[in-house]
Formats: sequence, structure tokens, C-alpha cells
Amino acid sequence: MKQIVAIDGPSGAGKSTVARELARRLGYIHLDTGAMYRAVALAAGRARIALNDINALDELCREIDIGLVNTPQGLKVTLQGEDVTLLIRTPEMSSASSAVSSVSEVRRHMVRLQRKIGSGGGVVAEGRDVGTVVFPDAAAKFYLDASVKERAKRRWLELKERGIEEPQENVLNDISARDHNDSTRDDSPLHRADDALVIDTTSKTPEEVVEEIFLSVKELEAGCG
Repeated sequence: MKQIVAIDGPSGAGKSTVARELARRLGYIHLDTGAMYRAVALAAGRARIALNDINALDELCREIDIGLVNTPQGLKVTLQGEDVTLLIRTPEMSSASSAVSSVSEVRRHMVRLQRKIGSGGGVVAEGRDVGTVVFPDAAAKFYLDASVKERAKRRWLELKERGIEEPQENVLNDISARDHNDSTRDDSPLHRADDALVIDTTSKTPEEVVEEIFLSVKELEAGCG
């Protein structure tokens, strides 16, 4: 029986890399919840909506069209039909998405959409509240973590590969600020689900993490079959 796989953790812990490859190996859908908040932030910026304007953000989310398309090259994110996959992966969008994700009205709209996508199972969902809020009844829950220095290094290398030059110190500060915002927000703060398996990825390769989770999920599938 196909499962809902919930992968949570802080920024830079390896969630996206692991979730993307895990979904490919399992034949599941890759659901990147963080990309959805980034898309909202991009839409808000284009509409010149202040990130603390709750009513305007609420109205925006009622009309917004966010698409997540799994392709052989990875997850493609669309906004009103436009491919914004690269546009939402900038440092500015990271900060902006952290702000909009703290707005309860925005989270309500996104969680409803996320649950709709995952309603039939066969989904690898990644984010910061997947196992605690979006899919609290999921049997396969994992929490990825790594040292803040390692997470900042990974994010810096990722940006550099995309041609974005950012001082490592700035990236470290951004990661630390994101950790604080995500863990202290009033609505659905980042924390590990009590029944989630914690995996420290600091000294592990993405392949090792994928294999560990893959075996666990296959065992669950067999047990529920």
C-alpha cells in the first residue's frame, strides 16, 4: 500500500535532495511544501503586497494558481501557468517565504491544497510541518537535521552552482534567522513529530539517507499490503 512519506527539518538539512530522489525510487509524487510558500511570496512581491498584510495575502491565496509538476529533471513549480522554479530559489525568496509562511491565513490555504494533493497516498512530502500539521496521521515520518554550519555550506554551494554569488557569512546568517523564525512562529512552528525518525545528515551522503528512508517505507508498504 502506497504511503504518505512526511519529511521535515530545517533549511539546508537535505530535504529537497532526499525527497526528490526518494520519490523517484518509490514512484511517488514529490510534494515540496516550501516551494508553495515561495511561490506565494513571489506572487505577493509582484502584486506589491506587504508581507504582513494579512487580508491582502488571504485574498491572494484564494485566487493564486500554484502548480507542482514532477518531471525527469526534477520538480517544476508554476505560478499562474508560468515556470518559476528558478525564480523562487533566491535568497530574497527564502526570506520572503519565511515571512508569508508565518501568516495563518496563508498556511490554511496551502495546507488544504497539500492535503488534497496527498489524499490518495503515494506522496513524498517535505517541509517544516508536514508530519505535525499537514499529515499528522502519516505512518512514515522522518526529521532530517544537520549542523548549522553544514547546512549553510550546502546552501552556499547550491547558490554558487546557480550563478548566485553570496558571501558565506550572509548565508549562515540567513540560515540562522530562518531557523529562529520557523521555530518561534505562532502558527505551526518547526518541531519534530514525536513519532518521527530523526536522521542527522551532517556526515551522511544524500544516497545514504535516501536508502535508509527507502527501506523503511518499503517495509511499511509490505506490512500494509
